[in-house]
Amino acid sequence: MALPTLTPEQRAQALEKAQQARKERSELLAGVKAGTLTIGDVLARTDDIAKKTKVVQVLKALPGYGPAKAAALMEQAGIDDSRRVGGLGEQQRRKLLEAVSA
Repeated sequence: MALPTLTPEQRAQALEKAQQARKERSELLAGVKAGTLTIGDVLARTDDIAKKTKVVQVLKALPGYGPAKAAALMEQAGIDDSRRVGGLGEQQRRKLLEAVSA
């Protein structure tokens, strides 16, 4: 399927929207890293920014969690590496919260 041809104005709007989304996602992850947001707070959010953030990015933003520890948690909770927060089921959310709090 071919991508639609965008006018310069549409392209500029799309770029602005993408830039804003990256900024908001960065602020969300910075809040997790700083400790002002918990993983429970992120999982409870219903906005598009939180929903479209990869779970592994949120885990890596937690203080004391790096790539290896985040991958181990994902495997323990039975969550695929490409899963986003909005795509998690209730059991996956519960397992993730239990694993992080343990």
